Amino acid sequence: MLATLTFIFLGLLFIVVKLVLIVPMKEVCIVERLGKFRATMQPGLHFLIPFIDRVAYRHETREQVLDIPSQSCISRDNIQIEVDGLVYIQVMDGAKASYGIEDYRRACVNLAQTTMRSEIGKLKLGQTFSERDTLNETIVSEIDKASDPWGIKMLRYEVRNITPSANVIQTLEKQMEAERRKRAEITLAQAEKESTINLSEGERQEAINISEGDKQRQINEAHGFAKEIEILTEATAEGMNLIAKAAISPSGDKAIKMRLLEQFIKQTASILKTADVSIMPVEIAKLEGFFEGMDKVTQTVQGAK
Repeated sequence: MLATLTFIFLGLLFIVVKLVLIVPMKEVCIVERLGKFRATMQPGLHFLIPFIDRVAYRHETREQVLDIPSQSCISRDNIQIEVDGLVYIQVMDGAKASYGIEDYRRACVNLAQTTMRSEIGKLKLGQTFSERDTLNETIVSEIDKASDPWGIKMLRYEVRNITPSANVIQTLEKQMEAERRKRAEITLAQAEKESTINLSEGERQEAINISEGDKQRQINEAHGFAKEIEILTEATAEGMNLIAKAAISPSGDKAIKMRLLEQFIKQTASILKTADVSIMPVEIAKLEGFFEGMDKVTQTVQGAK
């Protein structure tokens, strides 16, 4: 009796398990009826017909990360490099993912590898490093087009490592070293050039300053000389005016003649004192005293009158 009850309980439990389907939030289930696609069961509680309906496939609806194994690629400039990466996919249509492709994960990995080799072959080695974002976008676009019949959405692709061969690395290191030396020599040459230019500019400015100073000095001297001539001219003119006024006065011409005679006698006496050669009798220089005495006698006689 107990065995019969146990058998009946297990039978009912089996029927319940086959009757009730609970789909988790992270999955979708593909249900077939008698071997034919019936429906895509979304997350939640569903009822099946035991022994007629069955869950044929279960698919992860969350974003999945697939590792792309490292592979050898040839760049546009015929350099061999090892490239690996990561691809991010998501199942958008469970039915297509079940019946459109045998194994969409393996298919995505293989498609990513072939597409990556094709795109790497279009770029030079330097471009594979500098244009990595563009490379990722191109690979995503190509894979997304091919994977659309599979019900798969290619979200993004990331190139993880780009590793040239050992010989290429040594060659690149030598090239970088030569480039650094070249830049250093260019920098030194540029600095020497700028130093020479600065020195020449300094010498040129110094010559200009000296020339400007000499020019200004000559201008100042010319102005001073012109001012001196102007003052002397004005003084001479003033003296000539005074002489002219004195000449027209009574006995003015006699006074002028007397003054000229005094100047002659003074200059003659000065010349005789300093000259080594006598040009006239020394007694002539004594005429000044004679005329002075005559002048005093004349004034005395006039006063007596």
